[in-house]
Parts: sequence; structure tokens; C-alpha cells
Amino acid sequence: MAKMAGISRIRPWKKVKEERRDQVCGSEYGTALLRFFLYRIPTAICLIVILVLWSSSTTILSGKFIHVCFSSRKLTDLYCLSAGSHSNFPIPIQHSHSDSQLWESERGSTTLGRKEDKNNSSNSNNNSYIIKQIIEVPEASSNSNSEESIMNEEKSMNNYYNSSKKESREKVAVGGAIKMGSRDEEEEEKEIIAMKAIEEQLREQRSWINNNNNGAAGKCGGGRGIYVYELPAKFNKELVGQCGEMVPWMNFCKYFNNEGLGEKIPELGDGWYNTNQYALEPIFHSRVLKHPCRVYNQEEAKLFYVPYYGGLDILRWHFKNNVTYELKDSLGLELIQWLSAQKPWAKNSGKDHVFVLGKISWDFRRNANGNINGYNSNNPSWGTKFLELHQLQNPIKLLIERQPWHQNDVGIPHPTFFHPHSDDDIFAWQWKAIRSRRKYLVGFAGGARPESSENIRSLLIDHCTTTEGGRLCRHLNCKKGDCDRPKAVIELFLESEFCLQPPGDSPTRKSVFDSLISGCIPVFFDPFTAYYQYPWHLPEDHGKYSVMIDKKELKRSGENVVKKLEGISLEKREEMRSYIIYELMPGLVYGDSNNVIDKFQDAYHIAISNLLQRVSML
Repeated sequence: MAKMAGISRIRPWKKVKEERRDQVCGSEYGTALLRFFLYRIPTAICLIVILVLWSSSTTILSGKFIHVCFSSRKLTDLYCLSAGSHSNFPIPIQHSHSDSQLWESERGSTTLGRKEDKNNSSNSNNNSYIIKQIIEVPEASSNSNSEESIMNEEKSMNNYYNSSKKESREKVAVGGAIKMGSRDEEEEEKEIIAMKAIEEQLREQRSWINNNNNGAAGKCGGGRGIYVYELPAKFNKELVGQCGEMVPWMNFCKYFNNEGLGEKIPELGDGWYNTNQYALEPIFHSRVLKHPCRVYNQEEAKLFYVPYYGGLDILRWHFKNNVTYELKDSLGLELIQWLSAQKPWAKNSGKDHVFVLGKISWDFRRNANGNINGYNSNNPSWGTKFLELHQLQNPIKLLIERQPWHQNDVGIPHPTFFHPHSDDDIFAWQWKAIRSRRKYLVGFAGGARPESSENIRSLLIDHCTTTEGGRLCRHLNCKKGDCDRPKAVIELFLESEFCLQPPGDSPTRKSVFDSLISGCIPVFFDPFTAYYQYPWHLPEDHGKYSVMIDKKELKRSGENVVKKLEGISLEKREEMRSYIIYELMPGLVYGDSNNVIDKFQDAYHIAISNLLQRVSML
């Protein structure tokens, strides 16, 4: 009975519920109609949302890559691309200087996924410097340790554009209409976008130039103090102390005499030293220590200089076998830990700090797989990941070669052999350079790169040595050790009208500055050799001091470089040489640490003045 009662209680309630539903809907037809809308409305809403998003976005499909841009940003604005681990375009840093958020974090917030490129080294080329930035469809990576995984979530892997392996890209316009362009047109468009992005960064860096400071010692008021950290010796002095073990086949210690200037070269005159191309760190350090604006109270400082010899830290491991990545990175990580305990560093997240590094930016950007982010290194274990650390994104980094799409990388000149002590030293050299008899139309100091099909050095050497029996052009063969004698190099540049400056292992060359201070007009074959590197020391009008011959066009046309340069008038050559010697040369050399230069700004003066201007704008 209890069971029957329970059943009788349920059935009337179910019947009443059905009767109420029928009353509401009016009929079984009404019930069916209600069910139809209840099931279909969510689907309709989803479809409307999808249509709205699609109509306000641009989607780019390229093989297995996906890119999405919303209508609030232009298709050509590379920031509309979601961030990923592969790199196919340079990404301009457009956020304000006061923004404390790292650019990696900004881009990482829209990341679809990450996948390490196992074939990075085989798909990049040392002599192609246009950057690609694309997103790869997410795929889990299982072969990186936890620390590297964290770092990869905060960085993008940047690779040089490989011009010999062009890719066909499909462009899907707003609304879904597919527009297919030719491969050449698409490549040209990519290059134009990349160049515009880099040029915008250079304009930003040029806006930091202090045009009102003549470099005089008395201009230290208004909170312009420079504080030099007293780092533990292992970060600088002890690295210099290991000079005898850095390069097995030579006495590298001789290059650290005279506060990093090297041994004197009396046959070239006063102020000439055998300076190594990687000596910038001790040279700059010795100058900052004696700067009239140096302060010893952190509260009085505007700029904080960190004298870490990161280039020497890299160099000491290069020729040693079986050195782990952990050991190579250890000193840089220790430095970050040390700095994190300093109040000035924490106060502004390192924005008012500066590092001066005496090697190229790529050497400090090793990725998780051991490859250098930026070029195909023959030694995949080369370098550290120091500049990939997220703590290093805010400070300014002065380097002999900058990474063109990093806003806080600033290129400053390679140290040359000339380090004047006084204005008279500069005047005397200007007089000698302008009056020098130019016996050769063209000079080239460099070795061939027969192992690289993309490198044009072998082609240039052939042009040089065969044109009119080599009478117009002289080649100094670095493969045979000819370039190890500074006097021979400087004499070649003093006797030549034009100096060929093709890229080598990286875009830039110390030879560029040795030729400029000698009044030899540099001939570039890639804009990344100088034009996109030194916004503080070289003018925006490149035609005033150099000649540009596109390397790809040169290979395509087969035109003889020597004959082409012969077509430039004597009047034009003299105009360019006068500009180089009288306008540029004083700002391209580093005076000795005790110099009394008053009428000129040397390379150090220009850099430190602009750094102070930069931090005053924060």
C-alpha cells in the first residue's frame, strides 16, 4: 500500500505539470515550437558571435601557420600577429619607455602555443638579416628543462631571414577573400614591412640624442650623476685575469694593456694602439670611472652603469670542450641575482641601468636548443642566453652590434686602433688623412668565405684581383694573417678611395670604422652592416658617407663592383671624404681614459651624453 500510495502521489503531479505546460503553449504544436527555439537560440547566438569576430578580423594562413589580426589594428602592423616561438618578421617595440611591462610578456599574453624549432640552424643564413615573425600551431614540447621552458614562454626565437629559401605565403583579406601574390612580390612586401619597423626603432633611438651637450666636464648638474656599481671581481677583473687561457694560439693578454687599448703602435704616431675588436668593455669601464659626473651616492645618480664584462665571459669558454650550458650561463645569472638585491635596480626595474657588452648581440641570445637566436652558428654551443633573460629587457645595452628589432639594444662603434689624447691628436690625423695619396680606387681587407654560397666575399675578391690586372684594387688577405698587422690595414685604407665592407660572420665589421677614420669611403652590401646599427654615431643620410650596392642585385646582374665605383666622380669622392674626416671621424674613436679632448665629442662622449638624455626622459 505504501508503494502504491507513493506511485499515486507522483502520477497526479506529473499530470498536472503536463497540463500546465499545455496551457502555456496552447497545444502540442506550441510545445514543439518552444522546444525548437530552446534548442536553436544558443546555436544562433554562437553563429552571430562568430560572424562578428570574423568580420572584424584578418586571418592569415600559411601552411601550418595561423595568424589573426583584429580590425583595431592594420594588417601591416606586425603587432596584430599573435606571438609565437618562430620568427618571420621583426617586431617593433612600440610601448612607451615608462611602461614597466616587458615586451616579451606583452606578446606572450596572446600566445597560441609554443614549439621549439629543431631545424633552426639549417633554416637560417649568416648573410641574410631580414627577420621573420610567425605563429606556429600549438604543439607541446617535452625536451626542455623547467628553467628553459619558463624562459621560452617569455621570449621569441629570432632567426635571420633566409633569402635562399623563400616561402610562398597566402594572404587572406578581411572578409575571407583570398589574394594570392607572386613569391617575389610577397618577399618584397615582407622586406618593406621589416625595414619600416626597424627604421621606426632607429628614429626612436635618435630622439634620445642630446644635441645641447658639448661633452664638457662642467655639465653635470640637474641630477645627471652616474653611479658605477662596484661589482665583485669575478664579473670583470678576474675575467681579464683569465686572458692567457682565452685564445690558445695567441697571447690575448697583450690586448688588455693600457686599460684595454692594447700595446702602442709608435710607427703610426701618437694615440695609436693595437686594440682588439672585443676590447670595448674595459675601455668603456675605464672612461666611466673617471667621468666628471660620477657620483658615489646612489640617491644622487640618474644613470647606473653595470661593469660586467659579458663578452669576455663568453670568450673564455669558446675554445674549451665539454662546457655545459649551465656553466656558460652561470655568471650572468649570478649577476642578475646580485643586482636584484640592489635598491636602484628594484626601484625602476633596471630602466635606468646600462650594460656595455663588447661582443655582438647574437652571442648573448642562445636559445633553449643551444643555437644562437639570430644566425646559423657553426658551433651550436656558442654563446650565452644573458640577453634573453626577462630581467634584461628594460636596461639599455650598448653593443658593437645590436639586434635591430630590440628597442633597448643600441649599437656603438667598434674600437678602432686610434685613441687620441688631445684635440691636437685629432687635428693631426685629420690633416694626414685628408692629404693622403689615394693610390688605389678600391681596397678590401678580408678573407673569402667559400663555404658559404650566400657570401659575396669571393666574388668581390675576384673583381678586385682581376680588374685591369689588379691595378685599381688592392686586396689584403686576412686568411693569410695580413690583417693581424694594424699598420698594414691602416695603410691600405689611407691609400684607397673606397673600402669594400661585405658582411662576414655577422653583419658588422670593425673594419668599417678603421676605414672611416682613415677617410676611405665604405661600400656596403647589406644595410645591417651599418645603417641599422649606429643611430647615435652615424647620420641618417647614408649617402653622405657611404655607397650601398645591394648584394642580391649584384649577384643577379653580375656587374663588376670596381668598374661601378669607378663611375663615381672625383668631386663626389672628395665631398664624401671631407665629410667623413671632419664631421664623422672624431665621434667614431674612443679617446684614452686620461684624454683632454675639449673641442670634440668622441664615441664615448656621444654615448654617455645620450644615455643621460635617455634616462632623463623616463
